[in-house]
Amino acid sequence: MAVDLSPIDESLLAEIANIHGMPKGAFNIRKDGELVERHSSANIEIATKTDNPGIDIRIKAGTKGETVYIPVIVTQSGLKDVVYNTFYIEDDCDVTIIAGCGIHNESHQASEHDGIHTFYCGKNSRVKYVEKHYGEGTGTGERILNPVTNVIMDENSSCEMELTQLRGVSSTVRDTNAELGAGAKLVLTEKLLTHDDQVATSNMKVELKGDDSSVQVISRSVAQDNSKQVFNPLVIGEAACRGHVQCDAILMGTAKVTAIPGIEAAHEDALLVHEAAIGKIAGDQITKLMTLGLTEEEAEQEILEDFLN
Repeated sequence: MAVDLSPIDESLLAEIANIHGMPKGAFNIRKDGELVERHSSANIEIATKTDNPGIDIRIKAGTKGETVYIPVIVTQSGLKDVVYNTFYIEDDCDVTIIAGCGIHNESHQASEHDGIHTFYCGKNSRVKYVEKHYGEGTGTGERILNPVTNVIMDENSSCEMELTQLRGVSSTVRDTNAELGAGAKLVLTEKLLTHDDQVATSNMKVELKGDDSSVQVISRSVAQDNSKQVFNPLVIGEAACRGHVQCDAILMGTAKVTAIPGIEAAHEDALLVHEAAIGKIAGDQITKLMTLGLTEEEAEQEILEDFLN
């Protein structure tokens, strides 16, 4: 082990990746720009990149039922950590990838992690990708996370991505790009919570290039206090394909949410739909829960948790 883990480190790993101790199978744990520990399996090889900071993850054809963990934690104030991780998922796989970043900042200096992830999904492969972002600490320094996710999907592959930002992230700009071949299916679910003066921007571009390809984009967000959110999804249909974009947001306090869902059809058999809804919690929902014995604050919190889960 190159770097020891403190109780704060262990708490962050539990929060973002549900890790308690070292996980089984393939994993790579990174702290403050350095390797903590790494392990490959018989079917999943993790190797250090030679051209950029980061790792290459190669998953052999036919690998099924395995999970690989690649969480990152940042506890050093003033650090800007940039990492490039590339996933090569060969044909006929069925795997889960657990990622995410947790920042603990007790300083007046900013701490930042920018993770650039690229996925190559082979033919007939199924991939589930779970990523959580979280910030904490009593310092006034910003906790910044700017992820970039690129997905290239081969024929009849499927990918389910769950992208979640929990409390404590001061600023984030998320860029997600995907290209889908024939028969490929992508589900992008984004869950976002901002509070205080936090700002969050999510940009998505999905290109449906193959016949019978499809994407479902689901954004569910809560903006509290004086925070600001911007959601910019764009789905482009270049074949006989299907795409659906849905954005739902709850607005609280003096927060502001801007949703600009876009669809662009470049083929006569492209079927694309978008919808967006932004509003406050309905008063009758709170009243109903209060009749069951909850306080107004408890009722509000339960509604938010149900909405984001």
